[in-house]
This record gives sequence, structure tokens and C-alpha cells, in this order.
Amino acid sequence: RSCKVFGSSVRLLALPPAAVSVGASRYSDCSRSERSRERPGEPQGAKRRRGSQCVAISMDVLDEAQGTEDRLTDTDDSEKNELCATSSSLYPKETVRKRQNSLRSSRSSDSCRSSRKSFKLDVRMEEDVTKSRRLKNGRFVNPWPTWKAPTFWNALKWAITEKDNSNVPSSKEELDKVLPVVKPYFVQYPDLAGKTKNGIRITWLGHASVMVEMDDVIFLTDPIFSQHASPISFTGPKRFRGPPCSVEQLPKIDAVVISHNHYDHLDYDTVVGLNERFGTELRWFVPLGLLNWMQKCGCENVIELDWWEQNCVPGHDEVTFVFTPCQHWCKRTPIDDNKVLWGSWSILGPSNRFFFAGDTGYCAAFEEIGKRFGPFDIAAIPIGAYEPRWFMRNQHVDPEEAVRIHADVRAKKSVGVHWGTFALANEHYLDPPRKLTEALERYGLNSDDFFVLNHGESIHLNMDIDELSDDS
Repeated sequence: RSCKVFGSSVRLLALPPAAVSVGASRYSDCSRSERSRERPGEPQGAKRRRGSQCVAISMDVLDEAQGTEDRLTDTDDSEKNELCATSSSLYPKETVRKRQNSLRSSRSSDSCRSSRKSFKLDVRMEEDVTKSRRLKNGRFVNPWPTWKAPTFWNALKWAITEKDNSNVPSSKEELDKVLPVVKPYFVQYPDLAGKTKNGIRITWLGHASVMVEMDDVIFLTDPIFSQHASPISFTGPKRFRGPPCSVEQLPKIDAVVISHNHYDHLDYDTVVGLNERFGTELRWFVPLGLLNWMQKCGCENVIELDWWEQNCVPGHDEVTFVFTPCQHWCKRTPIDDNKVLWGSWSILGPSNRFFFAGDTGYCAAFEEIGKRFGPFDIAAIPIGAYEPRWFMRNQHVDPEEAVRIHADVRAKKSVGVHWGTFALANEHYLDPPRKLTEALERYGLNSDDFFVLNHGESIHLNMDIDELSDDS
């Protein structure tokens, strides 16, 4: 095994927070063929294989899921009726079935890694899984003791008393030297897009936007191609490093995952642009509360998920998209605080696993994720927008906490994101990679365990060099 980097040498970047969103509706699932079913003659101990490692999954766990079925089927008929009434007009049609199907506890077919997709035990029924919490007023709250909500007065104190040390140069020439933007490989060689064989390719498009190619699926995380992260297109936080490509230059995208609705993670113009180009063939995976907003943008193929719910892209049932927890908040207008859920994403394929941490403070969620879905071949973890710590700690990890997330989710490799694009906090714009290097040394990790990329640069993992050479 080896890896190959596309683009120029690895570089550094720095970044901060964002804003918010709206929506409403329910849950969803893939297709009837995806429902778990019991196979006659299933062995007492099914095995899940990851590379050369096998982990036995006790069939007692499946029996426990079977035992919850009676409790689940007793769910109020009124909820089921409400579901049918509210979701009958939604696209795609499997959205109508998701909540009803999720009430039936699943059984495993074959638990080896290559068919982990069919292992449909509802982890939300486990006692040690942290579930999302929603108040009677419809607003979500963080369930961890590590959370403390930012207040208006704290934000005002930050703005007035704290010095901005970002020091982003105004000279494009100087920025080009330290933070080069390279042309992505797929712009130069479009025929290579999606050709990863059994490997996984990650391309950093700036901020928290990553293009991931794995197991015959290409998807984006929190895409933003606009110049401003703001409700007003001509003002607000402006990117000091432009996007390495345009929406029109992207290869065919199968899916987009959204972590939350802040403006630097959910950009209206980018959403509209992607929808205009790819239409209903592009599947959007979004948090609870965001469906209506997406539909107002013209998007029809939208799947709204709660923590620990999963779905897939039609035609790619073997790749599972699981919405997993993180510690953050949502807001897009003065009155919609936390009406949309926030989270991370775990994408599980037959050959590769990818984790996207979204925007988050450090919390216990990542150990839960690593326990259930790790190890991951590679993770995208935020490393910027963390100063001052007294204000940012609860909502944004610093590089050292990012390394802890890397360990918690059991990532083999990680790439630092959420930096070097927008100056959203007070740290120097080049500090995130520097602090990351220091943290790796303290934790006894190597620089190739957790690294950063240039804008537009790619890294390819889990592929033999001769296979990669054949494609290129």
C-alpha cells in the first residue's frame, strides 16, 4: 500500500465560524431492497472484516434488537398517520417510508465489512448512544456537559476586547507563496475523476469543503464556492483564498453532505448552482430541520436525518451515509436559533471509510462514533477558528483537540480543514498547521498521520502505485 499526492507540496491554512438555517420534516431510508432481512442458517457469530482484521459481532446483539421490535411496533398510530400525511408530497418517495421502516428493528444478513451496509441494527436503541435532544419549542440542544451556549454579551465582549491576530496579507503574491491554490487534477484530467479502484481520493476545495471519491461514489462536504460567507452576497466574511475550481468544473457529483446551516457551511448560491447543474440526480443528505429550506432552493432529492440515522445514494446501496453527532449550534436568522440539528458524517463503504467532523467543539460523541464505525481510512477534521479559547472552546476545536478527535474516531489518516480560507477568528492565519504539528509531536504521531493540503490538492490512499500509474 502507498499513497500519491496530486498537486503541489503540502501547505498550511487558517479559518473561523459561521451563521445558520431553517427547514422541517422527517426521516428517510434507501429502498425496500435495503431493509435488513434474516437469512436462514446464519452462523451464531457473524464477522465483520476490515482489511486483514476481523471483529466478531455477537448474534446476541441482534437478538437484543429483535427483542425491541415489540416495543417499537407499539408506537402511536397517530405518529404513523402524521407521517403519511406530511411526507406524501416529499421527494424522493422513500422519504415517506423511512420513519415507518425505522420502527422495525433490523436483523443482520452478512456482517463482514464488504456487506456492512446490510447490518441495520438501530444504534439509537442502544443505551450508551447519545441521542439528539429537542425541546418543546422545537429547538435542539447539545446533550454534553462540555457545552456552554455562546451568548450575545460574550460575542460582544469578544468583538470589543479581543485583538484580531489573523494578519492576513493583502498581497495576492505573498498569499500565493504560503497558501498556493492549485488546479485540481480533475480540471486538468477530467477522465480520471472517480477512478479510484479500491482506493479513496480526497481533494480539498477550501474551508470545510472536500470532494471525496470512494467505492464508485463522489460526494462533497459542506460546499461553498462563493466569495462571502454571509446572508448578503457582497458583504460579510470574505475568503482570502479563492476556490480552486468552479461548480461547472466539478466532475459528476453523486451526493452532498451538510453538517449544519451556518453560512460558511451552507451557501445558498452554491446549493442553487449545484442543483442547477446536477438536478435530481444529486442526492442531498442534511440534518433534521433543513428539508424545507433545501426545497425552497429547488432541491428535490433531499434526505433529512437525525443522529445515527443512515441512508444511501440510489444505485450505490453498498455505501452508507450515517449522520453522527458533534457539538455545535445552528442559526441563520435572528429568530431561528437551533431549529436545525447539527452533526458529523460517517460514510461507510465496502473498501473504504471516511469521517467528516463538520464544525464542532470537543465532546464524548467521537468515542461513540469510533466505537461503532471505526477505524476510518481517513477523516476530515477542523483545525481553525479557535481563538480566543474562552469564547470558541465549546463550538470549535483547536488543533490539539482535533488530534484527540483523530484518535477517538480511530482514523488511520486525517486531513485538517476549516482553515486558510476565511478569517473567522483571532488566531494567525498560518497558526492552525503550526499548532497541529506541535500537537502531533506531543501525542507521538507523525506528520503523515494528520496533515494539511493546498487548496485544490488531492491525496489518494489505499491504492498500489502501479494501479495508480495505470489510470494516469
